[in-house]
Formats: sequence, C-alpha cells, structure tokens
Amino acid sequence: IFGHARIPIISWMSTQADEGLAHARRAGDLVTSLGGHPSLKIGKLLETEQHSIDDILRETLEHEKEGVALYEQLHGLVAGKDIRLEEYAREMIAHESDHISEVEKMLRKPGELEPAG
Repeated sequence: IFGHARIPIISWMSTQADEGLAHARRAGDLVTSLGGHPSLKIGKLLETEQHSIDDILRETLEHEKEGVALYEQLHGLVAGKDIRLEEYAREMIAHESDHISEVEKMLRKPGELEPAG
C-alpha cells in the first residue's frame, strides 16, 4: 500500500488481523470446552490479484459478509439450546456487522450517502 493513506490503512488492516486471530482463539476455546478439537486448517482465502485499496476493501467486505452469514447460521442452530454459544454468535454478528459498516463507509466517495457494496 502506497500513498498518503498508507499508515492509517496499514494500521487498520493490522488491527483487523489481530481481531481475526482473537476470534479464532475464542472459537477454538469454545470448541475445546465442548469436548472437540479445533481444526488447524486455514479456510478459503480470497485473492483476486487486484491490489488497489478499493479492491482490497471490496474483498474485505465480501469476507465480512460471509462471516456474518456463518455466525447467523450458528445462531440458528444454537438459539434456545446453548446460551453461551447463542450469545457468542450474537456478539460476533454485531461485531462483524460493525466491520461491514466501517468498510462500506471507507468505500464511499465523499458526499455519497448510500453504502457502496
């Protein structure tokens, strides 16, 4: 990433990566608490070979939306059955929805009010 916005964008991306690791650790702790064994496999990686800031943010937006869909699926499976997992799913849906809003704002051009997406 080059240009005037390099430092804040790199900082934001680093924060997102740290949060992703924290989410993975928390999910692993829940899996272990339930008697399971967390997978060490890496999920699908999005790579379009497009490296403009807007392209990277669009990839990020797609990833966040996929994450929300999976957390919503989890919530549907555990609602009314396991309060800990239900609250985890709710918290993650809210957290990832906040990320979606932020990325949509980053993709908007000055003066645009509608989400870019």
